[in-house]
Amino acid sequence: MPKTLSHLMLPEFDREMPRTRKVLAALTPESLSWQADEKLRSIGWNANHIADLIGWTPQIIANDEFDMAPLEGPKPEVPSLEDPAEILNAFDTAVTQARAAIEAATDEQLAEDWSLKSGGQTLFTISKGECLRTWVLNHTVHHRAILSVYLRMNGIELTPVYDE
Repeated sequence: MPKTLSHLMLPEFDREMPRTRKVLAALTPESLSWQADEKLRSIGWNANHIADLIGWTPQIIANDEFDMAPLEGPKPEVPSLEDPAEILNAFDTAVTQARAAIEAATDEQLAEDWSLKSGGQTLFTISKGECLRTWVLNHTVHHRAILSVYLRMNGIELTPVYDE
């Protein structure tokens, strides 16, 4: 049976999501507002962003573009859940929906163009598959690393995510 792009992507997704969940599960209510510097985002913002990022998956597959500053309507915002259990629940829900969307995606869909826009202007265009790998999977790992460091700076012990 030939491998589809989605089936080549799923093993990475299935490895990285439990690793990310481990980090999110270490959140404490007291840690959410902590910032390493006033110019940097808080632990809570990073945790909410991670849960939100995974949720982008079905929208990327279903749509050809995303405008991060639409001319009409409000600018999309990162959620601001303030309970670690709610953040973890949002992440779990997003993972379930994202995995189903990836699994159902055809090679043709993942090869379609997807554009990031701001105020109606195209910033870049890449394939939907590349968008998922770069702006969902890699971007999640990036913010997971930031979150891991921030949690450790707050004395919260974590087991290494790549311990197998």
